[in-house]
Amino acid sequence: MSRKHQPNVEYNQPEHAAPLRAILRAVLSAPIPPGEKDFQKIVRTYPKPGGGMYRHSDLIAAYREWAGTGDLPPFSAEAMRRLQLKPVRTSSGVAPVTILTKPFPCPGTCVFCPNDVRMPKSYLSDEPGAQRAEQNAFDPYLQMMTRLRQLALIGHPTDKVEVIILGGTWSFYPETYQIWFVKRVFDALHDFGAGIDQSDVVRALLAEKSRFDGYATTDLTLHGADLSRSYNQVVQSVYADEMSRSRDAQARFSGQVAERTVVDEYATWAELEAAHTVNETATCRCVGLVVETRPDHIDAAEVLRARRLGCTKVQIGFQSLDDRVLSLNKRGHDVAATRRAVALLRRAGFKIHAHWMPNLYGATPDSDRADYARLFDDHDFRPDELKVYPCSLIESAELMQIYQRGDWRPYTHDELLHLLADCIAHTPEYTRLTRIIRDIPSTDIVEGNRMTNFRQLAEDEVARRGQSSADIRAREVRFRSVEADSLALDVVEYDTQIGREQFLQFIGPDRAIAGFLRLSLPDPALPPLTPELDGAAVIREVHVYGQVVGIGGESGGMAQHAGLGTALIEAAVERAQAAGYRTLAVISAVGTRVYYRKRGFADSGLYQVRPLL
Repeated sequence: MSRKHQPNVEYNQPEHAAPLRAILRAVLSAPIPPGEKDFQKIVRTYPKPGGGMYRHSDLIAAYREWAGTGDLPPFSAEAMRRLQLKPVRTSSGVAPVTILTKPFPCPGTCVFCPNDVRMPKSYLSDEPGAQRAEQNAFDPYLQMMTRLRQLALIGHPTDKVEVIILGGTWSFYPETYQIWFVKRVFDALHDFGAGIDQSDVVRALLAEKSRFDGYATTDLTLHGADLSRSYNQVVQSVYADEMSRSRDAQARFSGQVAERTVVDEYATWAELEAAHTVNETATCRCVGLVVETRPDHIDAAEVLRARRLGCTKVQIGFQSLDDRVLSLNKRGHDVAATRRAVALLRRAGFKIHAHWMPNLYGATPDSDRADYARLFDDHDFRPDELKVYPCSLIESAELMQIYQRGDWRPYTHDELLHLLADCIAHTPEYTRLTRIIRDIPSTDIVEGNRMTNFRQLAEDEVARRGQSSADIRAREVRFRSVEADSLALDVVEYDTQIGREQFLQFIGPDRAIAGFLRLSLPDPALPPLTPELDGAAVIREVHVYGQVVGIGGESGGMAQHAGLGTALIEAAVERAQAAGYRTLAVISAVGTRVYYRKRGFADSGLYQVRPLL
């Protein structure tokens, strides 16, 4: 982060120079990076002259200003890692930023889903990310700028950002809203990277339209035990004016660009594509764009629209692979819809991030074990990433009625512990268990698990049994230094419903993973979704682990920028060529296009393609 992003903190006052420099010397000169307890001990040793302790943001800002002066070492990524707050946030190689869409009707009627009309469907207003969204009137620019500033203040690089757009069913929002929302995400990335902040302008425009007041619906509460009105009915009533503005946007602004403001929910494809072009070489780049949707709202047109928006990954709610359970929970689709959705996403090269829910109405611990096994034993599924969200009873959910009549109960602590331990042990190496247990505030849970550290308990149970977790997250190198000659290229192959998948991974002797590539070898008999995929093998993901290294930065022994990404790509080229494919396509993010061009790929429609000779 450049100095123009620094806050006006106390380090620039003379009386703070001595204690701040003393803290920085102690932290940066320690033989090994101090843990959080040791870090806090150092900070307490040198308090502020007027009382109180220095924050991470004070130390980071001071180090950025004073690096290389006096007895402080020159600026380096390693030094910044020592000063970061919560370094795990960027330990997977990118800086993730999660933002929410606005409250909007949902096509689903799931009995387990919260009905908080202040939020997009399935989210709760006191979840941290939801609170940030509401405080920013669900405006994408404000949400992005708020989160980027926070990451930078606590010392995290923001050069490479994965943007995760959550909230209800993305595919159900109007296309014009989707284009505008994503375009404003890119506007925020560009402004932040250039040291520009138009948040005050945006807030003033939102205030003129009463957008902040429009979402302040704290007096409206739906109770699952007596749902006389549905979420959709209330949302349509409360936000009638807002939705009317959204519906009228295209008619009002089409061909009249000058009449628009940045908060009017309309943008054109040409405007978005221009923002994409700027981001290719921007200081703050989008290296991944994720949206969240339902299986029954994915068809070929939706898949291609998501790709045109710049999406590279789709979060998709499987919830269950049992038609009976789906029906009892009023999910609104069957397992066949999930099969079709996964096939389409695979054909387009998307990463598939599934959500799965044990303890749904009608399920048992044993049926859930069988269901989890189907996720990987059935070649129609086999997700790349997975969130496991045990069902919790929320007061606004229709499940309250089922609970009150005695037809559903939450699993006991031991039932859930042993189930999740079994799930962890059954997860293959090619899948990343992104999350186990949704971080729902305990005050929102009527019945069910309230322990936010349940994942650790389940992992401890796996270890107690003498087993281990093979999933990607458990094997990431994270903060460890990596020597390239200590790594071996390992390949895990498995069938999918559209062909063959090869998971190429660089691993150490303990199978710790430093980087991987997902190579799809589709059945040549399948018709391509777009001409550029005709006869093509597809790179669906390249990921090198370790702390985020700034674009063009030195890694100092960390996994990124050690040439692993290029080596993985060349290995994929050889394998695709040997398998008889004419070209190798990659579903690149907007901010990685330059990277792939340097490695022989040329822009071709919605993808980048490299010929195979």
